[in-house]
Amino acid sequence: MGKWFLLLAVLLCCFQFYGQQEPVQDPPKVGLVLSGGGAKGLAHIGALKVIEEAGVTIDYIGGTSMGAIVGALYASGYSADQLETLFRNTDLSDLIQDNLPRDAKTFYEKEDSERYALTLPFNNFKLSFPQGLSSGQNIYNTLVKMLFHVKDVNDFSKLPIPFFCIATNVETGKEVLLNKGYLPEAILASGTFPSLFQPSEVNGEVLIDGGVLNNYPVEELRAKGADIIIGVDVQHGLRDRASLMSATEILLQINNFRTIKDMQRKSALTDIYIKPEMDKFSVIDFELKDTIINTGEAAAMLHLDELKALATKQNKPFSKRPDIVEEDSLTVNRLIVNGNDNFSRGYIKGKLRVNLNERLSFTKLQQGINNLVATGNFNTIRYQLTSNGLGDDLTMNLVENKDKSFLRIAAHYDNLYKSAALINLTKKNVLMNDDVASLDLILGDNLRYNFQYYVDRGFYWSFGINSRFYEFVKEIDYGVVLQSNFELPVNSNVNNINLDVSDFTNQFYIQTVLKEEFAFILGAEHKLLKYSSTTLNEVVNDSTQPPPTASPATFFEKSNYLSTYGKLILDTYDDKYFPSKGVYFNGDFHFYLWSSDFNDNFKEFSIAKATIGTAFSVAPKLSLNIETSGGFKLGTSRVAAFDFVLGGYGNYPINNFEPFLGYDFLSLPGNSYVKAYARFDYEFSPRNHLLLAANISNVDDDIFRTGEWFTAPDYSGYGLGYGWESFFGPVQIIYSWSPENDDGNLFFSIGYWF
Repeated sequence: MGKWFLLLAVLLCCFQFYGQQEPVQDPPKVGLVLSGGGAKGLAHIGALKVIEEAGVTIDYIGGTSMGAIVGALYASGYSADQLETLFRNTDLSDLIQDNLPRDAKTFYEKEDSERYALTLPFNNFKLSFPQGLSSGQNIYNTLVKMLFHVKDVNDFSKLPIPFFCIATNVETGKEVLLNKGYLPEAILASGTFPSLFQPSEVNGEVLIDGGVLNNYPVEELRAKGADIIIGVDVQHGLRDRASLMSATEILLQINNFRTIKDMQRKSALTDIYIKPEMDKFSVIDFELKDTIINTGEAAAMLHLDELKALATKQNKPFSKRPDIVEEDSLTVNRLIVNGNDNFSRGYIKGKLRVNLNERLSFTKLQQGINNLVATGNFNTIRYQLTSNGLGDDLTMNLVENKDKSFLRIAAHYDNLYKSAALINLTKKNVLMNDDVASLDLILGDNLRYNFQYYVDRGFYWSFGINSRFYEFVKEIDYGVVLQSNFELPVNSNVNNINLDVSDFTNQFYIQTVLKEEFAFILGAEHKLLKYSSTTLNEVVNDSTQPPPTASPATFFEKSNYLSTYGKLILDTYDDKYFPSKGVYFNGDFHFYLWSSDFNDNFKEFSIAKATIGTAFSVAPKLSLNIETSGGFKLGTSRVAAFDFVLGGYGNYPINNFEPFLGYDFLSLPGNSYVKAYARFDYEFSPRNHLLLAANISNVDDDIFRTGEWFTAPDYSGYGLGYGWESFFGPVQIIYSWSPENDDGNLFFSIGYWF
């Protein structure tokens, strides 16, 4: 009996012991919510550094706008330190503004971008304005590359850390939770801030910034199963009038009317609420990224003890994440193009310049995407890279720009053409797909026009038609005219004359691209060229002709010319007017076949000329641009109208007039020349340049035959000036002088040359 009593007592003790033990609990699931806030969202990176330092493991991430971008990158496997390095070393302002490298543009598009100060859509004779300042293309390109290692993850819950983000359907006004699809596309849609970015289209929905409705998705994160939530809130309170200096800030202020009230409730739902001090930053202060990241880190450090306690509760070993190794190349073996209704596949492929089944660098792929963006023919260009077993599919989803007509304007002043205002009308898809027609009407001291029609066939031969009329009047030394072999009498009473130059040129040409860099052009040209002066009061003809009759103008040249020509052009300068890197080559050969022969001196002849140059940095903010050029005449024709004439400053695209510092326009004639030019450019503040230039030259008749081209230079000149990259084009003021003469020249150029 005692034995059974003892056994019963032991059992009762055991039951009592086990009844006092707490049940074993699973480690808490930790969610991280990151708010939107534009540039202020960079503070999330600093907060993530502290969260990692505390040893906390994140199980879910939800974010909006910039919080979605940082959150997605972290969810894909990047460490906080790696994100910090990536963002600190990236020019975020450049990405947001969709600034394209100049070499992404075709030669036709380069001319467009460097001629017009303002471009507006002009449909049905009504002006319109773009949906946003940026399409977000550069950001998208960067995200595709950074997230290439998870390109095949379509369900965001399958990422290393499950993730979702919030966007807003602009048509219905409803919140959209994005947790599936193509990750770069989803997070870009979440951050398309109205007025700053164009809306994004995802799965048939037109989406804008999720912060419009839900800038801090804490409730959605709790619904995913998060037990404990860490929140990083980079939103600020209402601004005063002194801070509301941009449309972006005003829109944000309006949105904050609701957001501030919501955050009173949402912050209470957050277990560890990290609130960096953001009042002194704006949503576009990307240049302050270092300070903002540090501010986020400092705010999170205030919660370090709480974070460490949470890591203890998790009871998980925390190991530092290995750095994601970004891929530098890929192989595209299938190209799928969607949305190209008015542009052929050949046009798209020709711009991309992607050779299928060949290893391709990401830099080359993004250059091809930029080539397509630079055309301006597409509102959005979204592409997806997905594995297909042998390589990658490149799926292009294009939304064509519905604007086919554009009104463009510009203004300019220089010492040669004087004041001028330009009005341009451009029309795309005029006669066929892939074409564009453009008409410049230039009003001012000299009436001019320029008409272009161009069909861009991408990989195939393109073709175009140009027609233009240029004229100017310039007072020059009469000796220059006599030296140019025009048959005029020597008059000791005439020192200077007003030279009236008019050039009416029509061209038909075909063009292709060689080695993706060179443009090769073959064409035929008609030119009506007139040189005259009102200073001389009689027409001078051949001595065998009857005595001339009185005339208000004396013509030195008044002939039609027919020629064929070829050109080879390479231009990778990063800027036409202030290049700091790149190379340049322009070779031109004209063969003149026929003339109406006003001066009765025509024989077939050729003109060949070329310019080669490079620009490079020699010190911080200091660059050097070096160019050499030359040209010569082949044949025995006495036609002097196409001789080279050096002098002046700028880009005046007419015949064979060449700029040369130290001398006024049209000062140094000859049928052949060589010239070397060098310019130091010190950008002492953004868009402001101090310029120091020098050039030397030999110019005369037949210097390549006589060997004079290789002798010491006969002419030299120097220039000191200032340049400003203004919103309406470059402004340049240059004082130039030469040791060969006592006269200095002050040259002004305001606005783009045209």
